[in-house]
Amino acid sequence: MEFIAEYGMFLAKAVTLVFCVLLVVGNLIALGKKHGDIEEKGTLKVAKINERFTQSREDMNEIMLTGKAKKQARKAEKAKAKEQQKAAQDEKSAARSFYLSFKGDIHAKATSSLREEISAILSVATEKDEVIVNVESPGGVVHGYGFAASQLDRVRKAGIPLTVLVDKVAASGGYMMACVGDKICAAPFSIIGSIGVVAQMPNFHRLLDKHDVDVELHTAGEYKRTLTMFGENTEEGRRKFKEDLEEAHSLFKEFIAEHRPELDIEKIATGEIWFGKRAKELGLVDEVLTSDEYLFTKVQQQDVYEVKFEPKKTLQERLSQGAESTMESLFGNLLTKLRSNKYLS
Repeated sequence: MEFIAEYGMFLAKAVTLVFCVLLVVGNLIALGKKHGDIEEKGTLKVAKINERFTQSREDMNEIMLTGKAKKQARKAEKAKAKEQQKAAQDEKSAARSFYLSFKGDIHAKATSSLREEISAILSVATEKDEVIVNVESPGGVVHGYGFAASQLDRVRKAGIPLTVLVDKVAASGGYMMACVGDKICAAPFSIIGSIGVVAQMPNFHRLLDKHDVDVELHTAGEYKRTLTMFGENTEEGRRKFKEDLEEAHSLFKEFIAEHRPELDIEKIATGEIWFGKRAKELGLVDEVLTSDEYLFTKVQQQDVYEVKFEPKKTLQERLSQGAESTMESLFGNLLTKLRSNKYLS
């Protein structure tokens, strides 16, 4: 009975909290629309990666070295800093690298930030510079990743060298992005490939028909709808649906063949995946190494700037995130109580 009472109190608190949050969100959104507030798109952040490596090295020397050795290390760091500063004074001749990270979901939502980052870089970069993009994505919708790949293609069209790094996965749409690079570097056990197209949907027609539920679907155009979730699908609809998948796959293969013409496209466009080392043997990537290895070498040669665009969250998104965090905390407290209760071991 004590457990039931606690659970009832928890549900009451949760429902009350959600109601209050929704009420506040609704009022604030309405207020914002009333006054016609226009929020900024977001914030562009630029940080020099070299400084992180330098600071890490100095911290290690401070801990590990003593006496004369520590003084010598400090002196060497100052001399190196002067050399780098002198080399950077001639901005027209000094080459730089710009580092971006793209972590994609099924809808490639990170493309909205990527396009801002690319635009910012193209406004200052020259053909002597380099753009480095760390891609992590298992793929997703064709149009979303096609647009993301087009953003990277802007760098190529501007004549700026583009290097793509893959630490974990660049499959399907993720590889569509990666193949745009002049060079692809992948970690030994990263997942590469999955050059194929897949689509699926459930169909509830027989279930609805069993319970005498009719579903009407009206379209204008023979192929406006091919397969549906609730209607009775036809062989003609299935044929057209498969035809559309094949067309998407064909365009996918053409895109990859255009950017990596040395590949045997029919051999690798089977939907299979390969680990980094095997992917190199097949020509899907150019080098087997991690992003850390690549960046560590690069900062020894030139200035490397990390560019990151952070979209400004709307009031609704911020409040929703806060409500979600509160609900997680409430459920976490309940789970803790349940674990200490005899009903759950």
